[in-house]
Amino acid sequence: MEEKFDLVVIGSGPGGYTAAIKAAKAGLKTALAESGEIGGTCLNRGCIPTKTLMHSSHLYYMAAEFDKFGIGISGLSYDINKIQDRKEEVVKKIRDGIRGLLKANKITVFNGAAAILNQGIVRLARENDGSSDGGKTRTEILTDKILIATGSRPYLPCIEGIRAGHVVTSDELLEKKDMLYKKLLVIGGGVVGIEFATIYREFGCEVEILEAADRILPAMDKEISQSVAMNLKKKGIKIHTKTKVIKISENHGLLCEYEEGGAGLPGQTGTADREMEIKKAITAKTIAADGILVSAGRTANTKSLFGSGFFLDMDGDKIKVDSGFETSVKGIYAVGDVIRGTQLAHAAAAQGIAAVENMCGLPSAVNLNVIPSCIYTSPEVAVVGLSEEEAAAKGYAVKTGKYPMSGNAKTVLSMDERSYVKVISDSATGKLLGAQIICARATDMIGEFATAIVNGLTAKDMASVIRPHPTYNEAVTEAVEDMEGMAIHLMPVKR
Repeated sequence: MEEKFDLVVIGSGPGGYTAAIKAAKAGLKTALAESGEIGGTCLNRGCIPTKTLMHSSHLYYMAAEFDKFGIGISGLSYDINKIQDRKEEVVKKIRDGIRGLLKANKITVFNGAAAILNQGIVRLARENDGSSDGGKTRTEILTDKILIATGSRPYLPCIEGIRAGHVVTSDELLEKKDMLYKKLLVIGGGVVGIEFATIYREFGCEVEILEAADRILPAMDKEISQSVAMNLKKKGIKIHTKTKVIKISENHGLLCEYEEGGAGLPGQTGTADREMEIKKAITAKTIAADGILVSAGRTANTKSLFGSGFFLDMDGDKIKVDSGFETSVKGIYAVGDVIRGTQLAHAAAAQGIAAVENMCGLPSAVNLNVIPSCIYTSPEVAVVGLSEEEAAAKGYAVKTGKYPMSGNAKTVLSMDERSYVKVISDSATGKLLGAQIICARATDMIGEFATAIVNGLTAKDMASVIRPHPTYNEAVTEAVEDMEGMAIHLMPVKR
């Protein structure tokens, strides 16, 4: 038996390492167990490597149009190996930073696959150099409390041929270092699919997207979805909605067979005529590609997490937790992608902090009800709070303000794409309820709206702030003033 800990955190992603540091600062003797690289999915196979690649693709795409800015350039090219090397350097630098934080806070880090044997024992299996027991060293760690932060992995739907060569998830696509696929087919028009489609297209590759719903980004505001689709199509990305993938086959590359049409067609639902309309509208088609990215969602990492005879209450593939993130077994908590809710790195980090506060009896420091969501396309997309439709559905008397960025001086001088800022408030109180932004630097700007919503600020409160000129952020003033009918646009704008 190893020494006893107050808390053992399983998983070192944003939810895990943030919770471990919070616990150590609160005086708990803390250990962290990780079977892979420190940093979890976000750092090693998600947010950071994806955005690093996207930064390079954005620069290359912009450089191809430098003549519009009066800059001449010849022999423009990119080296995908150097781009991948830079991605690895960025990941390593951040990973080393996290290791430094864990060490500075005196957190014991175990490398190995952890399994919960019971309420107070975690078994750690580590590779060794040839002993018995299947080449693994097994250590049992005593602890008062356990926090599960094992995250998620890409989900593979049941499609014939989905395990063919060059049919990959985001994990494998990020590891592909030698070359880009000349033509990439993306199955799934959610955030992951959209971002990889953008990267490949900006590097000059041919890209098509298949989405089962009637629009890409189906979980986001409809107007955002439409604007993103327009910008992607403008870049040359083909988008197919209302699709169902039937089969993937290998024949001098990859061939994807799918059906298009059917959902959302006019007619009387549930009648024989309606069924006939759907059958007639469905069209069988095929797309050839060098590579296929499957971005059909993610599933919780709970495989081999529990020892024989030990169980937690589950909600499908997710672990059930209460409002304090405690599971059905007292003293065991779970946060992040492994539980039901928003699957975002910053959400997991906030939940990790909240879980430690609950187990230590500390006051809550973070508002978990207001979580921004971002997409790092060009232009960027960021949303927070309620959309106009969601606010109306909750019974609010909705008031909106909108400012098209075509009237924003920074947008004009930067030659940015179609974009806008939209704000939603409660007309009875004037308090902000939500915001949607699609423009350059949207992911940086959304924090101002998150702060306003958490603190109950009104449109007048937001309008009272002087914002510097020329900046993208001036659009915040224009949008909230538009809500109050007092906007003074910096340039004439056609509505």
